Amino acid sequence: MSYKFLEHTADLRMKLEGSNFVDLFESGLEGVFDFLRPTKGEQGQAVVRTISVSSTDKTALLVDFLSEAVRLALSNREAYGRTSFDELSSTALKANLYGEKVEGFADDIKAVTYHRADVRQNSAGRWETEIVCDI
Repeated sequence: MSYKFLEHTADLRMKLEGSNFVDLFESGLEGVFDFLRPTKGEQGQAVVRTISVSSTDKTALLVDFLSEAVRLALSNREAYGRTSFDELSSTALKANLYGEKVEGFADDIKAVTYHRADVRQNSAGRWETEIVCDI
């Protein structure tokens, strides 16, 4: 599982990689919350959110998963550091997001976009894509 931030003039651009399909999703979640930089404060109460997402393909599923995680985080002031999948196919998922209540976030993500996103396996068999977020 890995992610790295890439240079972009105005937005957040990340390269995501994973040894398997699940790792790719976990890398995206980790990268998003490292960028958001949650401010912990005094709250720190553990939370679990269950989400279900259906999409047209693997790429849309990853974008929609990250979008839902960001939406929930910002609206509920929660930061998610881990996920587990009850179901995961190329077009649908059911997952639990594990995290904690936070005071807020140092940065903001307005939207996870489809720009440059193309989930695929590389020649080494690792899953990869780029994700661009409007900030």
